[in-house]
Amino acid sequence: MATVVDLFTYPVKGCAGTPLDSTHLTPAGLAHDRSFMVVSTDGVYRTQRRDPRLALVRPTISADGGRLTLASAERGSGDGGDGVRGGDGVRGGDDELHLDVTTSAPRRDVDLFGATFRGIDQGEEAAAWLSDFLGAPSRLVRVPPEHDRKTDGLTPGTSGYADSSAVHLLSRASLTHLHARMAERGAPPLAMDRFRPNIVIDSRPGERHGEDWAAAPHAEDRIRRMTIGAADLGYTKLAVRCAVTLVDQEAGARGGPEPLRTLAGYRRAAGGGVVFGAKFSVVRPGKLSVGDEVAVEEWGDAEA
Repeated sequence: MATVVDLFTYPVKGCAGTPLDSTHLTPAGLAHDRSFMVVSTDGVYRTQRRDPRLALVRPTISADGGRLTLASAERGSGDGGDGVRGGDGVRGGDDELHLDVTTSAPRRDVDLFGATFRGIDQGEEAAAWLSDFLGAPSRLVRVPPEHDRKTDGLTPGTSGYADSSAVHLLSRASLTHLHARMAERGAPPLAMDRFRPNIVIDSRPGERHGEDWAAAPHAEDRIRRMTIGAADLGYTKLAVRCAVTLVDQEAGARGGPEPLRTLAGYRRAAGGGVVFGAKFSVVRPGKLSVGDEVAVEEWGDAEA
């Protein structure tokens, strides 16, 4: 048996996540997840692979999605609107931007992994703040209401500006197992935020190990259909890992070769790539909360 121990939404693609106690799972993922994206003046998406300082941008968004705050982690940290955990508030001044989100501004083409989508430009103030912070001319765009992206995988679905599927799920057991393998190389453990999951699951407290599927590393790879809270999710594919996992999310800078060096030794998928965690589409939207039970309805064979 497993329960949800952490929920994270990432309002701005590539920027820091917001921890949640509860949220609504929409067809495109956790509420407001990857609803915004930082792009170059040419409309090409910015990523921590090239711009690791994105990790230091702490976005928070109001429950209705109408108000976005961008804060610099170098000077402060904050909480958000309803349902958001933690934080002591953000200092005012140049390190913080409060933005009224627009959905009526003109649309523009944006490029995400070579695919063309549309985005609503959020104006000059957001562009100036991000350009100054990242040291490169940048714009902020929002997913338009008419966004109709189709994602691939075993269970088709939709998402905002996520890399692919709507939800990324990872277990603590998988991270613990990775840490054990890294320790054999003399490498220290890494924080869960290196992998930027939406849902983190763990064993239910008090379960006997022999009856607890969530105690096994990478058990999430075999889930094909599950219910969490009031929502149903369907497996799409394994999460292929990239150089973003090398970025220290607290420092906003690339660290050493871990975790990719260790993962490459035991987590290569048959179809290619280093994988860690699994991705899911939303079959039935509904409320999610920390503490919800993960009820697996269907299992399959692991692909790695």
